[in-house]
Amino acid sequence: MPYRRCGIVLVAALALAWCHAAVAAENRVILLRGYLGLFSNGLDELADALKAKGFDVEVRQHLYWTDVVNDILRDRAAGKIGTLTFVGHSQGGNDAIEIATALSVSHVPIDLIVTLAPVYPKPVPANVARAINYYQAGGWGSPLTPGQGFRGALANHNLASDQSISHFNIAENPAIRVEVVREIEAVPQPASTRAQKPPSPGRKPPAAR
Repeated sequence: MPYRRCGIVLVAALALAWCHAAVAAENRVILLRGYLGLFSNGLDELADALKAKGFDVEVRQHLYWTDVVNDILRDRAAGKIGTLTFVGHSQGGNDAIEIATALSVSHVPIDLIVTLAPVYPKPVPANVARAINYYQAGGWGSPLTPGQGFRGALANHNLASDQSISHFNIAENPAIRVEVVREIEAVPQPASTRAQKPPSPGRKPPAAR
């Protein structure tokens, strides 16, 4: 009888440890503000929308992207990161590419990068599975280009025809915010995370492009 009791306790402990590991691996989304944080207030609204859907969201300031790299490496080693997404406005979009490039040295995969009007960003590195860029040709903002070895999906959306959108309000545009949330929700989730989190009510599949 004592052996049976010990076996039950051991199974329960292992199950608890497994559940803890599954919950600990969060779907991390990091939002990166532009220069001095100016004109990036729309990222706060995006953060609220994503938190309501269960994502682990951080809003970071420009110039501190090396801290982001160190935090990700530490948390990934501890098993705290499931999927990894970056959304950056203006210089924050450039920072997203810089972070991905720095993480490529440690072979850290990036599930999605979304850039909003980045200014002359570096090429997208090979560890990025998908990159989406919203910009305006002839204005502030540049298209993304694939880096050496990049085999992911890359989409540049030129919004030059929409005169209501500018470099300074693109992060606040409601229609773009809805698209970005939809793209983040469409990122394939780890099996353990899918088991813990049911789909959001009323969620629709992303529109075909």
